[in-house]
Amino acid sequence: MASPITEALHPRQLMRALLDRLPHTCLACRGWSDAAFCADCRQRFVRKGARCMACALPMPQMHERCGHCLRHPLPLDRTLAALDYAWPWNGLITSMKFRQQPRLAHALAAELSAAVRRGGTGSPCLVLPVALTTARLRERGYNQAWELARRVAAELGLQADARLLLRLHDGPHQVGLDRSARTANLQGVFAVEPGRRQELAGAEVALVDDVMTTGATLAEAARTLRQAGAARVVGWVLARTA
Repeated sequence: MASPITEALHPRQLMRALLDRLPHTCLACRGWSDAAFCADCRQRFVRKGARCMACALPMPQMHERCGHCLRHPLPLDRTLAALDYAWPWNGLITSMKFRQQPRLAHALAAELSAAVRRGGTGSPCLVLPVALTTARLRERGYNQAWELARRVAAELGLQADARLLLRLHDGPHQVGLDRSARTANLQGVFAVEPGRRQELAGAEVALVDDVMTTGATLAEAARTLRQAGAARVVGWVLARTA
């Protein structure tokens, strides 16, 4: 006899629930696990140390802001990072980003949701992904930030929107550039959907991205949202480089 829970589930949700009950391998170490990541890997590789509250940079001890953020404040009220961009997370993020592996997006979004719950960054009314241009979205087939954002929002009972924040064009590649060069490349890259600016008036917004390096991309997106009327902008990133 079916339980009330299984009767209420959509067939796709039911299939996922049943598959989640089966033993499978840890996505990090490939050992047997009852979850996407085994307890040993989560204990070893999910960093619990201090981070700068503004840019999520790992710090040797807890301070509210790192030296750079004290001198050059970001337009973010808080930034939270779930993981360090190091093994095994960097390889998994690359696979999620470029190899169309939705199971990884589901598992990695769960790590970000858990970090948000632990971090206490407020209760945003909107969860927005860092946007891709139409051309880049067509080339890749999906926006990895949206794959994370929509899952985190669903897990936390929040509203997610993939179309409010726009990316107008791609600047030159950022790899190898310092913070000032990255910032210059990104000026004017983002915009808010013109007919929807009123939705940001006084709003608290969470910006989601997969990897944060210097913070230039998140900062420019946050600056755009503030100029459109957002009262508070926090960053939720899956992984932070050192």
